[in-house]
Amino acid sequence: MPEKCTSCGNLIAPYEDAVHFPCPSCGDVLLWRCEACRRFARAYHCPKCNFEGP
Repeated sequence: MPEKCTSCGNLIAPYEDAVHFPCPSCGDVLLWRCEACRRFARAYHCPKCNFEGP
């Protein structure tokens, strides 16, 4: 199942320069960021603890 970007909600392609990491605040949720959202520093929110990051 393809992952979705936490910032924009778009599906992440297998070849895309995306990243995933645990939430810096709670560490319970794996956050995904697509290449475009990383490049433009779009905000993301953790759905569990509402942490917001660039």
